[in-house]
Amino acid sequence: MEMKIGMLILAGVCILALAIGFLKRKAEIVLNFFVRTLLGLMAIYFINMLLAEIGIQGAVGMNPISALAVGSLGTGGLALLYGILFYNML
Repeated sequence: MEMKIGMLILAGVCILALAIGFLKRKAEIVLNFFVRTLLGLMAIYFINMLLAEIGIQGAVGMNPISALAVGSLGTGGLALLYGILFYNML
């Protein structure tokens, strides 16, 4: 029984080492996505405030789908969301 536990612990450590090595290569992509998502959601918030102050009725929602669009497409995703908003306002 103790040998099984020892083998499971050793296998777990090996899997953890492989996962760390794999994630080390992909960390830049993941970090870039999260930074674009955070900055994009902040931009949506401030643009919505600006539009409300100007008197334009309409705002892009801050939800997981808009966060995914801005995070994956960057400023193009932000422009896409506001383009859809203004198209629907016509």
